[in-house]
Amino acid sequence: MRYLDEYRDPSLARALLKEIHALTSRSWTIMEVCGGQTHTIVRQGIDELLPDGVRMIHGPGCPVCVTPLETIDQALAIAARPEVIFTSFGDMLRVPGSDTDLLALKARGADVRVVYSPLDAVRLARRYPDRQVVFFAVGFETTAPANAMAVVHAAELGLANFSMLVSHVLVPPAMTAVLSSERNEVQAFLAAGHVCAIMGWTEYEPLAAKYRVPIVVTGFEPLDLLEGILMAIRQLEDGRFEVENQYARAVRRTGNSAAQQALRRAFRVGDRTWRGIGPIPGSGLVLAPEYTFFDAALRFQVENVTAIEPPACIAGEILCGTRLPTDCAAYGTLCTPRHPLGAPMVSAEGTCAAFHNAGRQS
Repeated sequence: MRYLDEYRDPSLARALLKEIHALTSRSWTIMEVCGGQTHTIVRQGIDELLPDGVRMIHGPGCPVCVTPLETIDQALAIAARPEVIFTSFGDMLRVPGSDTDLLALKARGADVRVVYSPLDAVRLARRYPDRQVVFFAVGFETTAPANAMAVVHAAELGLANFSMLVSHVLVPPAMTAVLSSERNEVQAFLAAGHVCAIMGWTEYEPLAAKYRVPIVVTGFEPLDLLEGILMAIRQLEDGRFEVENQYARAVRRTGNSAAQQALRRAFRVGDRTWRGIGPIPGSGLVLAPEYTFFDAALRFQVENVTAIEPPACIAGEILCGTRLPTDCAAYGTLCTPRHPLGAPMVSAEGTCAAFHNAGRQS
């Protein structure tokens, strides 16, 4: 287990915690914007080991969770069509729409398939030329390059029966929305290491300067997170607001230029609605004009689908970090991983699922 155990060493964790406690002189509020980081923080109890007054806020870091309800309903409408093979990563299958989810639709006979790469969907389109193959493209900047290349590859092959339902979201605009909110309490950020592995961190530098907040690019293991928290608190205590890189083993300032080139080829930045949060300008990716032929929402005429969030679900407030899952009256009762009201309870990166799996009580 080398390369994992070395980032889970209990003695090093205790040393980092000791340094954090010695350094901290006042209350600080830090937000992580990554569902994987949230699960590590909650599962390992890192938030409960920090000094009194140092508070971790769990932000909109789960791309499955922020996919809007109307997009899920679009996916369900497309997947229900008899001529469609609907493909998706497995984490979307149990995300609830207004009336059902993709897994239940599959159980009723819809041709819904889990794939491990968008190129698997392209191969299905070549194998079944008489069927319409749709890929559900969800995620942050991390998964977008592979999805971009799938569209480009489909175009090169001339596949008229392939399309993509796109719901890509971007992290920096979401951080801007949090910082611009009247309810904002965030004083520092832990930035998602996998997103920065693609995009680098130059996009974060104007945010740190404008809002005077430290931003630390951080990995996902317990020692990564403890060191990231230590680096953020050190900046806060010093009155600095810079972008620093804890995740040096995987992230460079300029990111991955080949992946960025793929994104620029297939996508353009556009407005995006986030589930429970609402529209955030310039916060998503849409297919570039030369690839709109592959837009499943347009092809199947579902772009105008609307939906209403369940009134008992406070996913939006949880995703914004203004409330915890344990503040929700439905948490653990009306809303459980087996019967979720919202995506944060069912997604592998959802905050509600993290709390429930760790046995956090209301």
